[in-house]
Amino acid sequence: MGIAAGSPELVAMMLADARLPTGGHTQSGGLEPAVRAGLGGDGARLGEVASYAADRLRTIVRVEAATAVVARRLALDGELVEEAEAAWAARTPSQALRAASRRQGRAYLRLASRVWPRTTEYLKADAEIARPVVVGVVAAVTGLSAEQTARLVGYDDAQTVVAASLKLLPVDPADAASWLLKLHPAIEELVSAVSGTTTVAAIPAYGAPLVDVFAQAHAVERMRLFHA
Repeated sequence: MGIAAGSPELVAMMLADARLPTGGHTQSGGLEPAVRAGLGGDGARLGEVASYAADRLRTIVRVEAATAVVARRLALDGELVEEAEAAWAARTPSQALRAASRRQGRAYLRLASRVWPRTTEYLKADAEIARPVVVGVVAAVTGLSAEQTARLVGYDDAQTVVAASLKLLPVDPADAASWLLKLHPAIEELVSAVSGTTTVAAIPAYGAPLVDVFAQAHAVERMRLFHA
């Protein structure tokens, strides 16, 4: 008998906590290469960080959130969650972004297999699979709703970008917190857009070519603060 799943609401809070040992501290949501390219380069343009995070929520993160929602549905229906992984990969043209997500997904899965053992009924404990797919499976075994799942993915990405800005730019932490608050409507818009997604074919295919270019360049940087 495995460990109890716990309260879905508290599980969602737990999964959104950056202190969870899943390697989140190694990620900047692509902000580091964007800063190298000139984003937020002076005090007058620091607000570009929030705009960057909002653009991600409308594109890359919408694909990831929908993937997580569909993976949750597939797990609940007893179907192969790997189908969601294949759909996500087809919608993620950057090899660097796919590799980063799968590396983080593996760390996430390693933790999940210990904390929520039922996760291994759907995914092998050492599988290298995209993080949103792992999130979807964890959501299924812990009782998270589709809305909670999508909100978790959206919030986590926005928080990743905002937290990284504190290490990359001369940002007042209070300003960073205000950026995150201003992103709440964009996160809720994402939730409304993808929480009803039930099939692999319905996963959207939004793209952010410049983020892909940044990611590819960052992957070969010799000196970097964040992995991606």
